[in-house]
Amino acid sequence: MNPAVLVAGYTTRHVAASAALAGYEVYAVDHFCDQDLFWCTKDALAFDELDGLPFAIEEMLAWHEVDFVVTTSGAELLEIPQRLGTDPSVAARFMDKGKTQEFFESLGIPVPRRLSDGEYPAMMKTLSGAGGWRNAVVCSDEERAIWEEFVRHEPFLMQEVIVGLPASVSCIGNGTAALAIATNEQILHGGDMGAYAFSGSVTPCMHPLSERMKELAERIVAASGCIGSVGVDFVLTDREVYAIEINPRFQGTVGTVEAATGASLFQMHVDACRGILPTAGPTAQQFCVRRILAAPEDLTLHSDMRLFAQTITDIPYPGTTFEEGEMMFSVLGCGPSRAEAFAALDKHIIDAVQYIRT
Repeated sequence: MNPAVLVAGYTTRHVAASAALAGYEVYAVDHFCDQDLFWCTKDALAFDELDGLPFAIEEMLAWHEVDFVVTTSGAELLEIPQRLGTDPSVAARFMDKGKTQEFFESLGIPVPRRLSDGEYPAMMKTLSGAGGWRNAVVCSDEERAIWEEFVRHEPFLMQEVIVGLPASVSCIGNGTAALAIATNEQILHGGDMGAYAFSGSVTPCMHPLSERMKELAERIVAASGCIGSVGVDFVLTDREVYAIEINPRFQGTVGTVEAATGASLFQMHVDACRGILPTAGPTAQQFCVRRILAAPEDLTLHSDMRLFAQTITDIPYPGTTFEEGEMMFSVLGCGPSRAEAFAALDKHIIDAVQYIRT
């Protein structure tokens, strides 16, 4: 019998799919429970607010016997039996952006400079939270006050604004050593609201400093104590690689990394949690891009998007409603070059949007 795993967190489809492809029997606890999550799991349970996640996990573990649990975003700090991944006591350090910056500084890793009151422009970030949705650049005391009201006066970090390419490295770590598996460009949402929110990725990243970024990521993850799948975010300029964040869990780049390299990130995660690292990282065989598509207007999805299962993921059910700007599903494009991957992505977006509006 294949080993059984429970994948639990706010969004799990990308990890559940990787686990199923690796031959595991998969169960999931997930906020969305989209159609394609059920295609790769034996059972899945939805929850509403994050404070309901621990109870949903407890319920699933009572229903099904699993060999181990893997957590994604929102569940990094929960005390869960049979966890296979970074211990919450270690992950907690990197769920705080201020402590993460201190960690980078202790290693001598280049980071954006911290700013003092009155220094602008400034990149504003709440110390907690993932995905970049609340990050914003402010240029005056008045704009800062508006942003602080928007984030309900949560503790924050002010950094200098680094203009460059948002990027990341997908790593595998065993607590004392690490290996870079893939480099990725990050696609940000843009616009007036949530401009710095993660909205997709491109694998591989072909920036001239990509190799330097990989070296720094391996050094960071090896020193972090994190195990399994770990991501490190950067901004790449023409001259420097600036470290931004550590994600002590699976990242949203899983789909593009696996499509580009053919590697199984889930199996690498399991092996690394047992102390085994690959001798070398995989080589990208093609380019793959994923874009999270936002609703162009308020709409109700009447169409069944299963027809596009080869080119989209996180497939909602017919009857799902979306507000303008709300994320609907992800669209994929692959090709032998970056340009061809984006051309495929554009075609798939057009096809999906036209179908929605018919």
